[in-house]
Amino acid sequence: MNKNALLEDRRSISFPVLRVRQPIGEFFVGAISHKLLIQISDFDIRKLLRKDRFEDFAGIQREIDPKRVREIRQYVETVDATFPTAIILSVQEQSAELELIPKLAGKNLTNDLAILTLSNSPSDDEDERILFHQIATVIDGQHRIESLKQHENDDFNINIAIFIGLDKASEAEVFSTVNLAQTKVNKSLVYDLFAYSETRSPEKTCHEIAVVLDSEEKSPFYRRIKRLGVATDGRFGETLSQAAFVRALMKHITKDPLGDRDIGKRGGRWPKVTKQEFERFVLRPFFVNKEDEKIADIIWNYFDAVKERWPEAWASTGSGLILNKSTGYQALMRFFKDAYLHEAGEPTVVKKGAFLRLMQRSKLKDEDFNKEVFVPGGSGEGLLYRTLKEQTHL
Repeated sequence: MNKNALLEDRRSISFPVLRVRQPIGEFFVGAISHKLLIQISDFDIRKLLRKDRFEDFAGIQREIDPKRVREIRQYVETVDATFPTAIILSVQEQSAELELIPKLAGKNLTNDLAILTLSNSPSDDEDERILFHQIATVIDGQHRIESLKQHENDDFNINIAIFIGLDKASEAEVFSTVNLAQTKVNKSLVYDLFAYSETRSPEKTCHEIAVVLDSEEKSPFYRRIKRLGVATDGRFGETLSQAAFVRALMKHITKDPLGDRDIGKRGGRWPKVTKQEFERFVLRPFFVNKEDEKIADIIWNYFDAVKERWPEAWASTGSGLILNKSTGYQALMRFFKDAYLHEAGEPTVVKKGAFLRLMQRSKLKDEDFNKEVFVPGGSGEGLLYRTLKEQTHL
């Protein structure tokens, strides 16, 4: 007998599942502990194989992204961590055994309830051998599984969808169907939903500031922010999505929105902001001290100064000028920290006049904020930021 076949004994796990029939085929849904899921899962990473002059793709999954794993791992440790969507697995027929649960008398249940037993196959035939850690091939969800490897708690159950007996072509088809059918969630809508949160977070703070500045008639952002990321019925002249507004503002509050949100969920207190932190995140002291109205006042004053310094460019709703659009706004928010620290050595509400005097050093005219000079996107944003710094001598 091949010695490799003796590396492990026969092992199995059993759990209840529900049979699901859909146009793509039949599969089973259930739930197991994250530790068991890690033990039986095998990633089939997509690789490029070269055969003579031909190229062929082997494997289904994309390469593991370490940054994404770190982000999910951090999320897993928060108080409200959840993976409500199923991790999709593929299991070979020789590793799966189904025992149907008889229909319960008087209950509106079908015969689709079953006990699924998954087993390894420690065969002496290498082609037939399936080790315990190879029972399930991950079709979708490898980043979530990788992020759970250091999670020590025992109470994290993961819902799974299991296809039995798929060949590689069918696994690839399922993977493509799942990923191509998904639509990215509108980030502006996500931030808007933070209004329903009962606990404090940087996202909720920035959302509420966006709402205030968008709704106050004297605000420089009055009716300028697309709250849900798309044009609002009955409005004309919205130039900025809520997602763009919130992301740039949040960079001056925190380097770890998820961690701050978790502190709020747990009812904890944020550590006192050090001088070094203040110089990196100038609005954080106000967030930590629950002084969100001061953040709103500072941003209002800053952009009121922008509005007065370049009134035509700020009022423009056409496609020619970029000052009040994403490129201009992002550059102005990068310049904001330099301007604020120039005027304030400690947390305080800087007045509009102080910001305005600083901006008056710039030689830029309204017509200069055109997309031919400041190309929409990162390069135009960077050029405008550097121009403002140079011309104001900061």
